[in-house]
Amino acid sequence: MTISSALHQYLNRAGVPYEVTLHERTSCALQTARTASVSADLLAKAVLLRRAQGYLLAIVPASRQVRLEEVGKCLHEPVCLATEDEVSELFDDCEPGSVPPMGEAYGVQTIVDEKLEGLRDIYFEAGDHYSLVHLKGEDFDELTADVLHARISTLH
Repeated sequence: MTISSALHQYLNRAGVPYEVTLHERTSCALQTARTASVSADLLAKAVLLRRAQGYLLAIVPASRQVRLEEVGKCLHEPVCLATEDEVSELFDDCEPGSVPPMGEAYGVQTIVDEKLEGLRDIYFEAGDHYSLVHLKGEDFDELTADVLHARISTLH
């Protein structure tokens, strides 16, 4: 696999140019950043959350972690981490632990950390543990313009 089919279709429909690069297999976003020689601040990672009305995809830099209480404040309701089974069910064209940060491609509401705004470049998992998608930051900003943006992360 190099890019999930849902992500591929979504990016193509949006008309956004992107590159896919391969790297050695990794097991976490920080390791991916190191292996691919990409700043962890530029690598967007997705974390699936559960709330009363369904799911929410939180997008934060790989150098940071989601603050559940901050997401809950933004939504005015509590949130918790989704289970691995829930992630696998929603992102069935992705390897476990390799969710692309494009909730719209999967019909999942999204919240983006403000730390990912206005960057020159953005990288993210393509749906497996070997591939990264590279977008211009302005294209990422355009793709996420209609979703909620807030301060939802803290340093590891």
